[in-house]
Amino acid sequence: MTDYTPAHFFDNPIEVRFDVRPIREKAPHCPDEFSWNGRVYRIVAVLSEWTDFTRRGKMGRNMRPAHAATAATRGSLNVGRYYFRVQVEAGRVFDIYYDRAMKNVDDRKGQWFLYRELEKSHGSTTAG
Repeated sequence: MTDYTPAHFFDNPIEVRFDVRPIREKAPHCPDEFSWNGRVYRIVAVLSEWTDFTRRGKMGRNMRPAHAATAATRGSLNVGRYYFRVQVEAGRVFDIYYDRAMKNVDDRKGQWFLYRELEKSHGSTTAG
């Protein structure tokens, strides 16, 4: 397994494209490409994926404990992020995520973000 360390943090909105649209928009699979700063990045490998359904701020205090425990494992309305560590055609590695939070009452869809760029860790190796 390759270890990566963050090289650059962005947390900028991106546009994504799917070859096959997700069945559930608020629980998407990894996109096939994304656009950022006027460039298109084709994803050639998904290196890992994970979710974070942590409720923050007021949202973290507005549920009964039993309901909060369930929501922490599968999310709740407008809460949660789907993360993907991807490699693009040029070999660069990025973490991208989909944030389920709605922007406002007129735009209830979530939004995609380019979180950070990573580089391979420079760990010590021993001959043996």
